[in-house]
Amino acid sequence: MTALSTTTTVALGDLRFTVDQAGPDDGPPVLMLHGFPQTRRAWRGQLEALGAAGYRGVAPDQRGYSTGARPPGIEPYATANLVADALGVMDVLGHDGFHLVGHDWGGQLSWLIAAQAPERLLSLAVLSRPHPAAFARAFEKDPEQSRRSGHHKAFQDDGAGTALRADDFAGLRRMFAASGVPADTAKAYISTLAEPGAIEAAVAWYRAGGAASLRARDVPPVAVRTLYVWGDADATVGRVAAQVTADFVTGPYRFEVIPGAGHFLTDEVPDKINRLLLGHLAA
Repeated sequence: MTALSTTTTVALGDLRFTVDQAGPDDGPPVLMLHGFPQTRRAWRGQLEALGAAGYRGVAPDQRGYSTGARPPGIEPYATANLVADALGVMDVLGHDGFHLVGHDWGGQLSWLIAAQAPERLLSLAVLSRPHPAAFARAFEKDPEQSRRSGHHKAFQDDGAGTALRADDFAGLRRMFAASGVPADTAKAYISTLAEPGAIEAAVAWYRAGGAASLRARDVPPVAVRTLYVWGDADATVGRVAAQVTADFVTGPYRFEVIPGAGHFLTDEVPDKINRLLLGHLAA
C-alpha cells in the first residue's frame, strides 16, 4: 500500500474486517466496496488519490475476503448481511454520512444501500455494475447478457469453489491476464482467495444472492447524486444494461463510458477513474 495508507481491523460482533484507510481523519469519508474476485487492493490507487485530495478513504476486505470475517456456509453471505457489514464498518469508524463507491458485487451493494439508506449517503459512484433492476431488464432485452453472466449460474454448483482452485487458480489467472489486470495485482488477489475457505466464501455471495437476484427488478430507483462508469469492452456487462441504468436514477446522474476498457476499471485505467471520482465528489 501507499505511504498514505494504514491498515486496521474493524470488529462487528464476532467478525473482524481488515480495512485500509488513507487521508486526514476529519476528511469527508469515502467508503469503497470491492467486487469478485478482488479484494481491498482494487482501490489502492484511489486511496492514494483521495487521501492526497483531503478525503478519508475507507476500503475494507468484505465478508469472506477478510480472514477474520469468513463464516462457513451459504446463509451468512445473504445480501442483507453484506449491506449491514458495509454500514456497520462506517458506524464503528464514526462516519454517519459518507460518499459511497462500489465495483461489481460492491456496486450491487452500493445500489442497494442507496435505495435502502439514502440518508447515509453524500453521493454514489458505481463502476461496471448496473442498477439491479436495469440488470434484470437487460436479461429480457439483450440476448447476449445471459452469456455474459454465465458464471452466475455456474457458481450455484456445490463444487464451484473446488473448480476455481484447480491447477492453482489457472482459470482466474487467465481471466485476469485477458482483462488487463497487472500480474502482481492478480497474484495478490489470488493469494487472498487461496486462503482456507476464501474462494468458497466469495462464491457463496452468488449462491446466497440467487433468490434476491430474482427480485432485482423490484429494487427502486435511487435519488442520490450518482456517477455510473462503464467500460465498453466489459465482458460481463453489456451496453443495454449500462444504458438502461439511467431509468433507475431520479437524482442528478452522470453516465461515463470509457472506450476500450473492460470490467476491472481500477486495475486497467486507475488514473481515469481517479479523475472521474474526484470530479464527482467535488461537484
